[in-house]
Amino acid sequence: MRQENRSGLDRREFLAVTGAAAASTLLAGSAHAWPAKRQPPQQLEPRRPRRAKVALVFAHIPSGSPTWPTKDYDYDARRKELTEKLEAACPGTDFTVATAHNGGEAVGVIRDNPDVDGFMVYLIGIWTGVPARIMRSGKPTVVVDDLYAGSGEILALPRAIREKNLRAALIGSSDFDDVVRGVKWLEVIAAMKGAKIINVKDRDISEQTKTLRDVLGIEMVQMKSDELRRRYEAADEALANEWADYWIKAAASINKKETSREEVVKGGKIHVAFCKAFEEMEADTVTMDCLGMFYGNKINAYPCLSFFELLNQGLTGVCESDVDSTATFLLMRYLTGRPGFVSDPVIDTSTGEIIYAHCVGTNRVFGPKGKANKYVIRSHAEDEKGAAVQSLMPRNEPITSLKVHLGSRHLVVHTGTTTRNVDEPKACRTKLAAKAEVEQLLRNWTYGWHRVTVFGKWREDVLNLAQLLGLTAVEEDKPMA
Repeated sequence: MRQENRSGLDRREFLAVTGAAAASTLLAGSAHAWPAKRQPPQQLEPRRPRRAKVALVFAHIPSGSPTWPTKDYDYDARRKELTEKLEAACPGTDFTVATAHNGGEAVGVIRDNPDVDGFMVYLIGIWTGVPARIMRSGKPTVVVDDLYAGSGEILALPRAIREKNLRAALIGSSDFDDVVRGVKWLEVIAAMKGAKIINVKDRDISEQTKTLRDVLGIEMVQMKSDELRRRYEAADEALANEWADYWIKAAASINKKETSREEVVKGGKIHVAFCKAFEEMEADTVTMDCLGMFYGNKINAYPCLSFFELLNQGLTGVCESDVDSTATFLLMRYLTGRPGFVSDPVIDTSTGEIIYAHCVGTNRVFGPKGKANKYVIRSHAEDEKGAAVQSLMPRNEPITSLKVHLGSRHLVVHTGTTTRNVDEPKACRTKLAAKAEVEQLLRNWTYGWHRVTVFGKWREDVLNLAQLLGLTAVEEDKPMA
């Protein structure tokens, strides 16, 4: 009987990666969950996101007029019902509830709510002029049609949103979960305002810091290589060894031709250093000029295993001091609760696949409490030094790949379905292939090489978030005008 290898490698490829003895054992047990849940030496917790403040504005004309939904509609009862449902479904949001019957009253609502993260305008009636006025406030605004109540008014809004590039998103759905999603978009925006990134880099980051704050509200602080080196040297050796044991025992194998336990311990030391820095600097996200510092002999350990662990536990670690990608990770983490996979993509039009390649990748693509996949500890690919991870990610799963380009205020996005894990000696260790509209991607690619891939179908959420954030969205897998 042919045994299925759920990693997406065929038997020959899997043997090449893991070694014959280890692979035989793994393939024989492939029907079981991987691996058995072990307790890490340190249990990290992401910082609690900043709570969202949302002005919930119910728009309708006074009862008694012959219009939608009906002449003598009980607006008060409907407002009470919807408010209670939203408060129950959105415990991470503080709502301020208001009613506006016309554009003039909407101006008063805007004036009375200067500090909210955004507005949700609920059209429980029609022809009020309220959403059109609130959308022009400059605050992110989600407009909801309570079906058969505000339907004509919501359909009058898209042209203004397009032509004036207003920070507004529209919801017309009989599924209340879609309204909750709209609140979630505002929660993501609020959470980013409370986020802080540690950027480990020697060059000046002041301009990047300002742009990041201006575009998304995220704060960034700098750590230079000499500080990281001091923290690394002071890191607890015993704890670093515990991390090495934990990672090695949880791995499918360690490729001892490429790396060693000593290199894994170095990864443990830099992880201990980052955990201490998070505590002291009140952050849970780091990006690092890893290649520049390692190649420049400023550090002697790659952060690949540390970033792998941070992602697995719901925090964020991103390679190459890539602030655009780090911001994208945070946006998607707050939206989905899942980690991203940053990569250098490769296009193969002959197979219709895009291959996402990098030496850091989570093995919990569905989030910290989701099912884990196999991984192999190997060297960092380009220089064949240090210790890194090859994560054998799930096949036949929808994925969303994107990046926020802060400098131009653009967001690019495409989607696909994972097909296999590619075993190829060239380039980075983890190589996840996905079917996508690769001909379009090859024509349309822009805004740098990196993309951030998150498992799941998130295109519509991403497009709406882009609009609410004032970003120009580019669907790079569709024909360009």
